[in-house]
Amino acid sequence: MLVPSRSEMRAYEVDGYYVRKGFLSETEVGDFRDNARRQLEAESAAGGVMEKGDKSGNKTLLKLWNTAGDDKYGLLARDERLTRLAEALIGNEVYLYSHKMTMKQPREGGAWEWHQDFGYWYNNGCLSPEMLSVFIALDPSNKANGCLQVLKGSHILGRLDHIREDGQTNVDKPYLNAAVERFEHVYVEMEAGDALVFHSNLLHRSDANTSDTYRWGYICSYNAVHNAPFKRERDYGNYEELRTVPAGSFLKAS
Repeated sequence: MLVPSRSEMRAYEVDGYYVRKGFLSETEVGDFRDNARRQLEAESAAGGVMEKGDKSGNKTLLKLWNTAGDDKYGLLARDERLTRLAEALIGNEVYLYSHKMTMKQPREGGAWEWHQDFGYWYNNGCLSPEMLSVFIALDPSNKANGCLQVLKGSHILGRLDHIREDGQTNVDKPYLNAAVERFEHVYVEMEAGDALVFHSNLLHRSDANTSDTYRWGYICSYNAVHNAPFKRERDYGNYEELRTVPAGSFLKAS
């Protein structure tokens, strides 16, 4: 299915997110994960991967790409299943804003505090929240290994003020506390290959990985073309024509 179902469209509108079970097949997720694990763990050992710390001293590994090439990462980011979905939900022509890998290693991966993605992206020059992200679980994702958590329906609040604290940019505490009281707190547990599609204003976070298992996720974010940043604040996120490729094209890349 290249576009969201009617129920998925409704969930995205009302709840700010939905989960598509089995977005990638077992073969696809195995190929992508195993390739990424080999490459990115080697890069990490050589100091080529970012580390993002939390207030407890735990670290999440992060790899961000500025463009979408013809490797497995770029081809999955341009896969028609992702691009058509984003276009249908945003309702306008889209481009790839960013794609990245978040890597919570066993017993090491850190926490992310409550935030909205648009809380960052607005400061990068995007005026409107006509933006979304797709988180593809590459490993089973659960409470023990730091699965994503959301405040269901919180996207209706619009962009909240964010402050820099303990090395992360988080929602200002009084507003966060009020939001936590108002909206249902959901742990989004997923199997490998499942995809979480969520609005740029949805409040979300994750705990540290306290388990002996990996918790890796690949995240593609999309923006309406007319909402491209009006100023260049980052090396990523600026408009580049989106060259969509057929589903599963990444399987042919090395």
